[in-house]
Amino acid sequence: MQTTSKSPILTARNIVKQFGSAPVLQNASLDIYPGRAIAIMGPSGSGKSTLLHILSGILQPDSGEVLFSGRAIQALKEAERTALRRSSFGFVFQSGQLLPELPALENVALPLILGGAKVDAAKQQAAGYFSPLGLAGLENRRPGEMSGGQAQRVAIARALVTRPAVLFADEPTGALDAHTSHEVMTLLCEASRHTGAALVVVTHDPEVAHSCDSTVHVREGQLTAPIAKGETW
Repeated sequence: MQTTSKSPILTARNIVKQFGSAPVLQNASLDIYPGRAIAIMGPSGSGKSTLLHILSGILQPDSGEVLFSGRAIQALKEAERTALRRSSFGFVFQSGQLLPELPALENVALPLILGGAKVDAAKQQAAGYFSPLGLAGLENRRPGEMSGGQAQRVAIARALVTRPAVLFADEPTGALDAHTSHEVMTLLCEASRHTGAALVVVTHDPEVAHSCDSTVHVREGQLTAPIAKGETW
C-alpha cells in the first residue's frame, strides 16, 4: 500500500473562468494530496465540473494556474496536456463511456494500447484488475451485457490501468441506485488509498461526498475550505 504525502500532487491557485459574460469560477484555490479522496460539491451549474476540467487540463483557465507536481499545466502545449492526461490522470464519468463494441477486457486495456503498449501485454495487465474489482468472469462481456454497477467497475478498472497519479470522477454514481453507488464509491476510495493516487470526485450527493476524506463546496464561484470527514459544514 502506498502512503500519503504531506505535499500536494495537484494545486489550483486563484482560478478564474467565465463563459461569455457569465463568471463561473472566481479565485478558486485548492490543494489535492496523493492517496486522499476529496469531493467537490455544488448544485447543477455551480462550476464544479468546470473546475474538474481545468484541474485535468481539459479546459484552460482565464487566469490563475494549476500545478501538477510543481509544473504549470496551462503552460504545456495541447499535445503535452493530452499526453499528461493519458499517462498521469485517470477518468471515471457518470455514464462510464465504455466503447459498446468492445468486450470489457479490451475496454480496460485500451488506454495502454493508445499509449503504445502491445495488445497482448496490455490485455494481460488489464486482466489483473478484474478479480480485485469483483469482475472475474466478465472479461468477454460487452457493456450492454453488464449491469450498470458492473459497467462502472469496468470504467474504474480502465481509469486505474495506467496507474495514474490523479483519478478524476465526475458524478461517478449518478446513474446508479443507492446500494451500487455505495459499492462504487468504496471501490474508488480503496483504490485511491491502495495505489496512492489522489481522487477528485465531483458530486451533488452528500452520501457520495461522505465517502471521501474531505469535501469542498463551490459557492458563488469560490471554494470553501476543505471540510474533513466527520466535521460539520
